[in-house]
Order: sequence, then C-alpha cells, then structure tokens
Amino acid sequence: MGKQARDRRFADNEAWALGRQIRISPQKLNLVAATIRGKDVEAALAELTFSKRRIAGDVKKVLQSAIANAENNHDLDVDSLYVAEASVGKNMVMKRFRPRARGRVGRVVKSFSEIRILVREREEAS
Repeated sequence: MGKQARDRRFADNEAWALGRQIRISPQKLNLVAATIRGKDVEAALAELTFSKRRIAGDVKKVLQSAIANAENNHDLDVDSLYVAEASVGKNMVMKRFRPRARGRVGRVVKSFSEIRILVREREEAS
C-alpha cells in the first residue's frame, strides 16, 4: 500500500555518503578530496588521519560513513573497497561585512561546500 521503491541510482557493488554544509571553500576541499581519489579505503583513511589540513577530519567522517553504508546496507566486503569518486560541490554562502576606511565596507564571503564519496568493491581478478 505504500510508495513504490525506486530503482537504485548506483550499481550493486557501490555505496556512497554525502557531507553537506562543510565550512570551507570548495577549492580547498577539492585539494583534500584529490588526495584520496582512486585509493583503497585503508590507504585513504591513513592519508586523512595524518593530513595537516583542518578539513581532513570532516572528510574522514564522510568516508567512514560511506564504508559503513557499504558494509551494513549493501553487504559489500570492506577489504576490497576503494574510493571510486570524491566529488566536491558548492553549497550556501554567508555574506558578512567588515568596516573599512572612510566609512566604506568590505564584503566577506564565507562559503560552504559539500562532498560526495562513492566507494566501489573491486572485482576479483581470477
């Protein structure tokens, strides 16, 4: 009697997680996302754990969420997962103003980002 189930947007060997309203510019977040693209999840977690960038902790949380989704929701093998996609997008922008000389004002733009991490199970080479 309820709603009909929609088809999955992704393949059966994929799982994903989305981090929204991350308080950093998309350009800076993309630098961190580029370091984990295509890596195994263990290597990507190690990379984010020891990264000196402030936002690496938030990206690590999203990656751990994608791994948990793969394990619990889709019954994928965690040991054979790798980061297939790490895409960054722009989110909302807060506009603030800062007083400047001669009664003028300077505009400060505080941008937010979002990141989507897609993990995929490697096919066994047999």
